Amino acid sequence: MKYIALITLTTVMLSGCSLFPKPENYNIEPAEIDQRSPVMQYLHESPGPSTPIPVTVYAFRDQTGQYKPQANVSSFSTAVTQGGTSMMIQLLLDSGWFAPLERENLQNLLTERQIHGSAKKDQELPPLREARLLFEGGIISYDTNVTTGGIGAEYFGIGASEMYREDQVSVYMRVVDVHTGQVLLSVSSTKKVFSVELRAGLFRYVSLNRLAEAEGGFTMNEPVQNSVQRAMETALVELIERGQERGFWRAAG
Repeated sequence: MKYIALITLTTVMLSGCSLFPKPENYNIEPAEIDQRSPVMQYLHESPGPSTPIPVTVYAFRDQTGQYKPQANVSSFSTAVTQGGTSMMIQLLLDSGWFAPLERENLQNLLTERQIHGSAKKDQELPPLREARLLFEGGIISYDTNVTTGGIGAEYFGIGASEMYREDQVSVYMRVVDVHTGQVLLSVSSTKKVFSVELRAGLFRYVSLNRLAEAEGGFTMNEPVQNSVQRAMETALVELIERGQERGFWRAAG
């Protein structure tokens, strides 16, 4: 009777594991276009300028200098994304307020213009457009294990537990007037990075030489790149709203 009860309990636990969130299948999924976040959707639905302001971004760097924490392993993978400049340019375009000019790979652009000029000597390219504002900033911190905790229980070799961890990423962003060099606005924003692990298991000797064991669970880790992007979006929206309050720019209408 005891064996039947243990088998029944194991079956119930394994069937319960099927309720845990997991990929629908193990086939290769097609790529998807990133959806607009609620912050950017709010900005998209708000009134914009009559003409986007020409701006430049030379670099939006990782200034943390941190590498991914791995136990007993020497890791050279960075803790946060190195593509901050590309993300920043995309956000400026999506905002509708700014018209970013290519400056990150300026040498490539100049080389192409030289090639074009040498091929068509009778046709001269117009000068590059100048920016009115310069966007600067970077990822200034990535703190791990800001908050950790969990809960669990076990009885006669049957147990379940839940653990969580919160990291934190911070970015700063500033706007500089190209004509005067004055820093017009500066904003910092912070985003939590959440990770959780749920597990349930059975470990029990049913007789002297027989062991019943079952385990199930899942972990969920919020991508750091997404958290960096959300922090940048929040800072950008705050810069736009502060700029309107101080009269640096205004919405059309």
